[in-house]
Parts: sequence; C-alpha cells; structure tokens
Amino acid sequence: MLQALLLGCIAFIGKCDLATGTNLIQRPIVLGPLVGLVLGDLTLGVKVGAALELAFLGQYSVGAFIPPNVIVGGVLGTAFAITTGGGPEIAFTMAFPIALLMQVIDNVLFSVVRPMLANLADKYAAQGNASAITAIHMGTGFLTCSVLFLVVFLGFWLGSAQMQMVVDAIPKVITNGLSIACGILPAMGFAMLARMVMNKKVVPFFFLGFLLSAYFGIPVVGIAFLGVIAAFIKIDFTNSNLVTAEGGMDDEDF
Repeated sequence: MLQALLLGCIAFIGKCDLATGTNLIQRPIVLGPLVGLVLGDLTLGVKVGAALELAFLGQYSVGAFIPPNVIVGGVLGTAFAITTGGGPEIAFTMAFPIALLMQVIDNVLFSVVRPMLANLADKYAAQGNASAITAIHMGTGFLTCSVLFLVVFLGFWLGSAQMQMVVDAIPKVITNGLSIACGILPAMGFAMLARMVMNKKVVPFFFLGFLLSAYFGIPVVGIAFLGVIAAFIKIDFTNSNLVTAEGGMDDEDF
C-alpha cells in the first residue's frame, strides 16, 4: 500500500512538470530512478528508466497532438520490471500498453473536462473575478495530476501481486521479440526526434559526431561538449535580432 502511494506521488510530481517551467521531470530517465528508490532497486530503476527514455524520446505533445502518457507508462513499466525481477523487456511489455491506455484518458480530459472548465473561467473573466479564474486554473492542474496519481496507485496496488503470473504466461517468442524491440525502439525514438530538427545546416554536425564516435573513439560526453562549442561558434547569442533575421523555418528543412 505504501509503495503504491509513493509511486502515485511520483506520477503526481511528474505531471507537475508543466507547472514548474517544463524542466523535464516527467521523463522516464528522471522518474525511473525515483521508482527504483521506492522499490529498493535504484540500479535497475536507472537502467529501465534510461531504456524507456530512449523508446519514448519522440513522444512529445506538438500542437493539439496528445502523445502516449510517458509518466504513467514509465512509472508503472519501471515498477513492474523491478517487482517481477525482469529488465527492459518487461518494462516495454507493460509501459507501452499502459501509456496508450492513459492516452485515451488524457484525450477525455483535454477534449471534454478542460473545455468545460475553460468555459467556466471565461464566465468569471467576463465578471472580472480574477480569484475565481485562478482557482479554476489551479484546480484544473490539480485534477490532471490527481488522475495520474489514481491510475498509478490503483494500477500498482491491484496488479503488482499478480504481475509475475502474467509475465510467466508470456510466450517465449514474444519475450524474444521484445528483446529485439529494445534495440529497435531507441533508434526509432532518435529518428522521430531527428525528423523534427534536421536540416541541411544541422546534418553535417550530426555525421561529424558519428564519425568522431565510430572512428576516433571519442566518448559521447566529449562529443556533446564539442557540439556546445560548435553552437557558440555558429550562433551569435549577442544579436537581439537573431530570430527576426532568420525569418522562421528554413526552406531547406527535410
């Protein structure tokens, strides 16, 4: 019971990411170690969280698109992987279906509940009642976080005791397939991210990093520092007219 409550609190805190300046505390690489601390296996929590982070790398909300819920999927996927003694394969088995299920709940919240509360806020805005608008704004955020808390709490409390039976019942061919997916999904995550940011100005640096790693054996951290240096060389951060001078999206975007 206590562990289920703590995991629910982790999901609640993860959803508060949007209220704290989008500092990425909702990502599996952050929440995974917290789950590991609660369940007594920090090492596995870090490993599973990092693996799920790679798989969910491209899952970001763009415009009106609501992606699979990485918070609930990441927390419960990591939790079930630890409690069953499995690894990333088990985490993938649980995380993606749970994230997709929570995506349905998110769509209901964002398409039905939140518009109703927004209309209520508009009514108070017309009356000039700022305190009521603030209360609705804060209440909406609290409601969203609380839904995630309840889903994670109930999901772990009701399912953890029987999860070992479910895992044991999974055919070997599926487990082997998921092991292969562990290697494919991170590449897909990077590809989805690259599709959003890649253009002809960025591609040379991407392949430069690959060459430095593959043929010169430079660690990833070293390549990251070289990337930061290249950014300072290419971008004039003192130019206040940088955004307007660029003129928006590059026509050479892929």
